[in-house]
Amino acid sequence: MALVNYPLAALALVTGVLGYAVMEQMRLAGVEVPLVSTLTGMASRPRDMNRFVLGPVTLGIGALLALLFFPPPAAAIGIYALAFGDGFASLVGKLFGRVRPAILRGKSIEGSMACFIAVFVSAWLVSRSYTVSLAAAVTATAVEALPLKDYDNIALPLIVGAAVQLAMR
Repeated sequence: MALVNYPLAALALVTGVLGYAVMEQMRLAGVEVPLVSTLTGMASRPRDMNRFVLGPVTLGIGALLALLFFPPPAAAIGIYALAFGDGFASLVGKLFGRVRPAILRGKSIEGSMACFIAVFVSAWLVSRSYTVSLAAAVTATAVEALPLKDYDNIALPLIVGAAVQLAMR
């Protein structure tokens, strides 16, 4: 979307974050917001019970900051690292994660491998460079393994975008 209409993409992210924040406040006040309340309830973690679910806000902010700070290839790879790398790490880790070394603080090797593969493939599809793809995948896997909770949604696209910029030089 950003390649077609950059201002509209940025506006959509800002509108989405603000709209979600308003609806989430309504949900916390006891107002049932169709679809949003259901989806938030399904996506929330135990630590989010009866609290503002921050993940969607940090997701939108992370994507927006990547768009603002990096040119299209690096921004796209950073956003894809967030969408696919973090997403697959969480999904695979929850469904198949068995090996959880102490260094990963509860995260699994299986989830980390899924992150690496998803970011490598998505970065390669954008860059067609094995060097850039490897830099993005290693960086994303390292950042995703950090205990940042919802703030990995901001750190991941920014740090991966920066690594991609360096790798493209």
